[in-house]
Amino acid sequence: MMSSSLPNRTAVAVLLAVGSLFAANHVAARLAFDSQAGLLLAIMCRSGLTLLALIAFVLWQQPRLRLEPGLAKWQIILGVLIALQSLCLYSAVARIPVALALLIGNTFPIMLALLTWLLGGRPPTRRICFLMGLILCGLVLVLDLPAWLSSSGQITPAWRAGVGFAFAAACMFACGLWITEHRLGALPGAVRSLYTILIVFGGMLVAGAAGVVPGGMNPPASSSGWLALLALSVLYATAFSVLFIFVPRLNMARNAPVMNIEPVASLLFGWLLLDQVFGGLQLLGGAVVLGSIVMLAYSRRT
Repeated sequence: MMSSSLPNRTAVAVLLAVGSLFAANHVAARLAFDSQAGLLLAIMCRSGLTLLALIAFVLWQQPRLRLEPGLAKWQIILGVLIALQSLCLYSAVARIPVALALLIGNTFPIMLALLTWLLGGRPPTRRICFLMGLILCGLVLVLDLPAWLSSSGQITPAWRAGVGFAFAAACMFACGLWITEHRLGALPGAVRSLYTILIVFGGMLVAGAAGVVPGGMNPPASSSGWLALLALSVLYATAFSVLFIFVPRLNMARNAPVMNIEPVASLLFGWLLLDQVFGGLQLLGGAVVLGSIVMLAYSRRT
């Protein structure tokens, strides 16, 4: 069992690498979707490989897998929420630039703060309210709302749907975090993660068999699409496994905001591999959103 913390520089380097791997996974997903790969197939492949890694970890650790009375229903709800969050985020990635989808998806701290307050927790402080307002102002710029409201602005159905899916992913992830903290906090992380990924994998299989998402199980139409599907699975499973194994040694209370490198890395990868380019005001808005999220994450820990 690993218990001692890594040197902080090493911990930050690990989190930067993990965030970049998650970003690369989403860029690979977009490449797979551009090659007609189905959403359900992509999530099933990445969750299946991650599930195998978790099974190996559980066999090594041998934790108690039986859930205490009352926890099973919350574990099922968590698994369903993460399955829907994965589907919504990939749906957003398939429609709008990857960095934009991740920036919107990373607004989940706002939803979590409001949800915690609505369910009886402490209300947000003035500082947190100010930072949440900054995030919303940054989103106005990064979504290029001024252009939308002008005569030259064009709002396509795919763009609207992608933005909506990204916001839905943020809401579902916030709900999942609330359940993890307030209902499943006593459950060992290995057990909770195993059951969650198992539910995600099973949910994609059932949804695919039932034809819930049209074309959801379509295979890629090209060899490059298959390579992208393989890449997104390996990248996600590697990032998840490294984060899961090393999280007790990464001093997450201090270093968790480092994970916000993901939208920044996706911006770079999207530019290099997908030719996705943002305007100056959008980049400014992205910087405001990202900086405010980092400060909000630190505020919740102080």
